[in-house]
Amino acid sequence: MIEFDVFKSRALALEPTLKNLGAALKLDEAERELAELEKQSEAEGFWSDLESSQKNLRQSKHLRVKVESFGRLKRRYEDVTTLIEMAREEDDAELLPEIETELGAFETALEDARLATLLSGEHDGCDAILSFHAGAGGTEAQDWAQMLYRMYTRWAERRGMSYKILDYLDGEEAGLKSASIEIDGDNAYGYLKSEGGIHRLVRISPFDSSGRRHTSFAAVEVTPLVPDDVEVEIRPEDLKVDTYRSSGAGGQHVNKTESAIRITHVPTGIIVACQVERSQHQNREVAMRMLRSKLIEIKEREHLEKISDIKGEQMKIEWGSQIRSYVFMPYTLVKDHRTGFENGNINAVMDGELDGFINAYLSM
Repeated sequence: MIEFDVFKSRALALEPTLKNLGAALKLDEAERELAELEKQSEAEGFWSDLESSQKNLRQSKHLRVKVESFGRLKRRYEDVTTLIEMAREEDDAELLPEIETELGAFETALEDARLATLLSGEHDGCDAILSFHAGAGGTEAQDWAQMLYRMYTRWAERRGMSYKILDYLDGEEAGLKSASIEIDGDNAYGYLKSEGGIHRLVRISPFDSSGRRHTSFAAVEVTPLVPDDVEVEIRPEDLKVDTYRSSGAGGQHVNKTESAIRITHVPTGIIVACQVERSQHQNREVAMRMLRSKLIEIKEREHLEKISDIKGEQMKIEWGSQIRSYVFMPYTLVKDHRTGFENGNINAVMDGELDGFINAYLSM
C-alpha cells in the first residue's frame, strides 16, 4: 500500500535531524559530566558547602533532563518506525490513523527539541518572572492586561509548567492594573524572553456602550529568576521599602493582611512587589529575589560593568513600540512585528497557543 511507503519516507527523512540533534546536545560529554557530578554528590562533606552543593544539584538536574529527554525522543522515533514496518508487513490499513497521529506528534516533538538547542543564553534554563502592566486607557487597558495574564498562564499549563502569583493589583472596574507571576519549568525564561515588550489590542470594547473600536496597550516584562549564588551588590540605603494591605481578584490570589511588600530601588527606579506569602518577612524575601534578578538581567543585557551604571530612564515603558498586535475587529489576526509570524486563529492564541510566535523568534 502506497500510504505505508509515504509514511516510511517521512520517518526516514527525520532521522538525520534526530542524529544532528544528538550531536548538537553533546550527549557523550553531558553523560560524563553528569557522572562526575553524581560522584561528587556522594563524597563525604558534600553538604558542608551549601552554595557549591546547590550549584552541583542544579547542573545535575539540567544535564539529567537533557539526557533523558533525548532518550525519550529516540525511543519515540524507534516506536514510530517499528509501527510503520509492522503495518507495512501485515498490510493493515486500520493502523494508518495511528501512524499519522504518532508520526505527527514525533515531528512536533523533534522540532521543539531542535529549537530548545537554540537556547544558549546564560539564563535561558532559568525559571521566569512575568510582570504585566496596563497602559493608558483605564478599564479597557486593564482588561487587556488581564487577558494577557490569562494567555501566559494557559501557555504555561500547555507546556506542563507551573506558575505562582507573586503580586496582583485589581483594576478599578475590571481586569488588572499590574501583576507578577513566577513560571517554573525547564527553559522557561529561554522560551518567554521573546515575549517582553508592548502588546497592542484592537477590538470593539465591551465597556463602550457606543460599540466603538478601541486600541489598547499593555506591557509584559520577562526576567530570569537568577540563582541565589549569582552575586550582585544591592546597598540597603538604595532601597525604599513600603508595606501595605494585600488585595487581589475576589480574594483568591493573595493573603489579605498588612504583609505585602513593595521595594523601590531608588537609583534605577525599579519597583518590585510581593503580597502572596503568609508573612511580611517571606514577602520581602521574594521581592528581593525579584529585584536581584531584574538588576542582573538589565546589567548583562546592557553590557554594564556595575549595577550603578543602570539609569532610571532605561526602565520607562515607551507606549507605541509594540512587538505584537492582536486584532479582533474588523478581522481576526495576531501578528508579530519582529518576525512577521501571523496566526488568524486569535481565540487559540488567547488560549495559550504561542509556540509559533516563540519558535519564529528563536529561529530568527
